[in-house]
Amino acid sequence: MTDEAPATPGRIVLLTVSHRVAPGLLSWPAWQTLRAADRVLCADGAHPLLPYLREAGITVESGITAEAGVPAPAALTALDLVDECAGGRTVVVIPSGGGDGEGAGEGALTDGLARLAGSGRVQMPDLELLPGSYDLPGARLLDLVHVMDRIRRECPWSSTQTHKGLAKYGIEEAYELVEAIEDGDGDELREELGDVLLQVVFHARIAQDGLEEEEGREPFSIDDVAATIVEKLIHRHPHVFGDETAETPEDVKAHWLRTKAVEKQRDSVTDGVPLGQPGLALASKLAGRVRTAGLDVELPSGDGIGYELLAMAVRAEEAGIDPETALRAAARTYRDAIRTAETGGAATG
Repeated sequence: MTDEAPATPGRIVLLTVSHRVAPGLLSWPAWQTLRAADRVLCADGAHPLLPYLREAGITVESGITAEAGVPAPAALTALDLVDECAGGRTVVVIPSGGGDGEGAGEGALTDGLARLAGSGRVQMPDLELLPGSYDLPGARLLDLVHVMDRIRRECPWSSTQTHKGLAKYGIEEAYELVEAIEDGDGDELREELGDVLLQVVFHARIAQDGLEEEEGREPFSIDDVAATIVEKLIHRHPHVFGDETAETPEDVKAHWLRTKAVEKQRDSVTDGVPLGQPGLALASKLAGRVRTAGLDVELPSGDGIGYELLAMAVRAEEAGIDPETALRAAARTYRDAIRTAETGGAATG
């Protein structure tokens, strides 16, 4: 008497795709698996991938196209799937295309398969998770653009905002970002970077609408914003994208300043310095422009603390110190001293 060879268990493949990648763009292993499969199932009859698969000659059974007498994918249980794999057959399951994570049906299906595998009563087919498409770096930015677009359309507050109305938030978020950097808190830094990024996407979405307050200005989108900065970065980094060389940070800065001078065609080294920035930062920026241009400009003399602060800011810039950062650091130490005094006062009072 000879032992019978065990039946070939077959294979269940859960084929996942990213909704951030254009439908139909699949990896080669995914196409190979789909073409070789005995049955391809998708409970979502509106899945964006289905037209491309059918155009490629792959039969896909969905909840609205299942043949008479054959259970629709949405009705299949985990045990049904296991039975479908009998004799070494391969069944590919395509989850719903609703976004991140599994749909409710696929979640129940995978849970059921896990329970069957743990029961030990059923010979399980091989289970495989096959990514058919992958998110590229920056893919979640597409989600941000999509969410912002919907909020702009449907939120009563966001739909009425203007560039001028949001300006103060840009300043606040920038300061909060600086504070997170100085605190050295990685979680806080990530959150504040997101808040600053939101301001960029929000303003770009407003510009896309072409508001009345901007009459005469061409609307633009977040893609136009990104294209502009990409073009600028490439143009200002000829040592990376061109034939020039730069071996030190000073070389890079020299490239940058020369390129900016040609682009802006400024009449003065002070052109482009925003006067609305904090006073110490403004004084430092002006001093840096003077030093870079090699100009010999005497500091204006006058009475009052303003001229003293100006002189200190220029001295700091010459020493390579950001006066704003230095003052904030000193102010934070002062704040800690105040809290210590308050705590001591409370204890003795």
